[in-house]
Amino acid sequence: MADETLPIDSKAFRYALGAFVTGVTVVATLGPDGTPRGFTANSFTSVSLDPPLVLVCIAKTASSYPVFSQTANFSISVLAEAQKDISSLFASKASDKFALAPWRRGVTGSPIIDGVAAWFDCRRRDVVEAGDHIILIGEVVGFDHSSANPLGYCRGAYIAFSLSQAALAGTDSRTKVGVILEREGALLLVEEAGGVLDLPTGSRLEPASDPASLRGVLMRLGLDAKLGFLFAVFEDPSAAAKTMSIYYRGEVDGAVPVGSQVHLVPFEEIPWPKLRDEAVRSMLRRYVREREEDAFGIYVGDTDRGTVQALAKQSRAQPIDVKDRQS
Repeated sequence: MADETLPIDSKAFRYALGAFVTGVTVVATLGPDGTPRGFTANSFTSVSLDPPLVLVCIAKTASSYPVFSQTANFSISVLAEAQKDISSLFASKASDKFALAPWRRGVTGSPIIDGVAAWFDCRRRDVVEAGDHIILIGEVVGFDHSSANPLGYCRGAYIAFSLSQAALAGTDSRTKVGVILEREGALLLVEEAGGVLDLPTGSRLEPASDPASLRGVLMRLGLDAKLGFLFAVFEDPSAAAKTMSIYYRGEVDGAVPVGSQVHLVPFEEIPWPKLRDEAVRSMLRRYVREREEDAFGIYVGDTDRGTVQALAKQSRAQPIDVKDRQS
């Protein structure tokens, strides 16, 4: 039987792969002479939890290929949203990239970029031949993460996952802007008159000087919060005036004021009957479920019906322009 496999257009193939949204990383190691080497890539993914394994792909045409194909250790720094310049630096052919970016040594001695969303320090577990690339599999011996939003990449361009403050800054009083804040497995709820519990909510996002804005509400409550991904956008058709609710998720930074009207409630102890309304109950039930699954989505609809647009849990895609941007 004749082989009916059609030839692959490499340019079209790369464009198709680029439709998958990924994060952006800097992969780094030390050369035989102790000189740090690194490159920008989005070909990073988790492989196993037990043992903890991750992988990156490296083009055989990359100038750093000889170093990384033989290294015993390497690190992966997941860049934060504000680190586009770091991504561009390590994708360039600059001679001394590490002199232009703050970094430190990890457990294995491999360089870790400062201010990243997360980092993984690895010992090499295996190297797999894969066409014009190698797959470098590492066993994680150290890692950490921050509340910073990760830098995204799709179809040749950077993307921001955080909720656009500019888009919400001009919203009117018919808009509710709230946040689901989490800290160490507990949700932050605000106690109102009559013992009713609600999420921190304002009539708009900014500015903090406006006591009716979400930023102003958080300031009044004495909360230092990091706002992140959009979680839900829905209308309330039953309200007297058409109301659009916009909620996103985030984390509490610092201490929660003692004796205030805010409470940190563990997921398993959420007093569902005391929550403000069914819309909040439904949203928080989805939040708890998706937190357990570690697979968040964005709800779009109204208080009765809508759809959840899934967000990818992890990145599985080709490195960013690997033949031109690795060095």
